[in-house]
Amino acid sequence: MFFRKKPSPRTGLSVEEAAKRTPPGQYLTDKFPVLTYGPTPRFDPETWDFRVWGLVEEQARWTYEQFMELPTVQITADFHCVTTWSRLENRWEGVSIHEIMKHVQLKPEAQFAMFHCDGGYTTNVSLEVLLDDDVLLAYKLDGENIDLAHGWPLRSIVPKRYAWKSAKWLRGIEFMAADKPGFWERNGYHMDGDPWKEERYR
Repeated sequence: MFFRKKPSPRTGLSVEEAAKRTPPGQYLTDKFPVLTYGPTPRFDPETWDFRVWGLVEEQARWTYEQFMELPTVQITADFHCVTTWSRLENRWEGVSIHEIMKHVQLKPEAQFAMFHCDGGYTTNVSLEVLLDDDVLLAYKLDGENIDLAHGWPLRSIVPKRYAWKSAKWLRGIEFMAADKPGFWERNGYHMDGDPWKEERYR
């Protein structure tokens, strides 16, 4: 595992602190590589919406304007890519998953969720993972709007899982009774993706 000899000027963490927060098999970087399958979608605020459906009593939908009026929160969280790089101390801003859940009532059989994104990308998470206190639907990183290449106008942030679960260009969440593989999971990635267990591939 690689660590700098001096603390990162961006994070201010010591080598020892950074080591404790870096999962096995990862190296640290201050860069934010762009890793995407397929073309970058275009964003039109007039047609964009965010939906919640599946095993809910009533579906929910927000236009872009309505979504941006939801209460916002900030979290600081680490970001671990399955390709072995980690970027620590990222300041994300957006809408907490718990704010979204105030607007929907799950049916008792709902145990899993699928993120659905522009471009057809999907990825699955358990309900336990989804409802963690640090899960965010983010549109800002380190005080600036997220770049389009990194998922603008919205991406899920699931800090305790590898970064492919933090889906770019997020458009909705589907609640399900049974676990189903998303895009990368169908192509050999782990169904859960815990970086501390190195759950990279199935």
